[in-house]
Amino acid sequence: MKLQEALKTDRFKDELHKASLNVIYTAYWMKSKMSAVFKEHGLTEEQFNVMRILKGKHPEAMCVRDIASRMLEKNSNVPRIIDRLVAKKLVKRATSKEDRRETLIVLTEKGISHLAVASSAVENLSEEILNLTQSEATQLHELLEKFRKID
Repeated sequence: MKLQEALKTDRFKDELHKASLNVIYTAYWMKSKMSAVFKEHGLTEEQFNVMRILKGKHPEAMCVRDIASRMLEKNSNVPRIIDRLVAKKLVKRATSKEDRRETLIVLTEKGISHLAVASSAVENLSEEILNLTQSEATQLHELLEKFRKID
């Protein structure tokens, strides 16, 4: 659906205004589609993100602070997300031997297999949603990087 149809207007200040609204609208649209896939697998977007971060370091454990620093959503309550993943037996906690104040988190075997299945579904949806060639995906990536250059 075109942006004008979704917002029921074709009145924009200029092309930059229209493009910025399109980025925001598209992000929410994509998040909504992804959330449906996560829900099918009993996860939230943030839980999935934590599990992918842990998978990237597996078999090493990670401290909560390091996980939080890698989150896509920077305002996520990582300790609460981990509590829920522990309850589902997808991750486990351990106390650091070097610093007993630090809690380390690692994926369980159940978490690894659960993540593999969910990741496959997310990748399939991503390919379907993006519907871009590799060249177009590179161009989109570069434009989005340019868009965030003020950070």
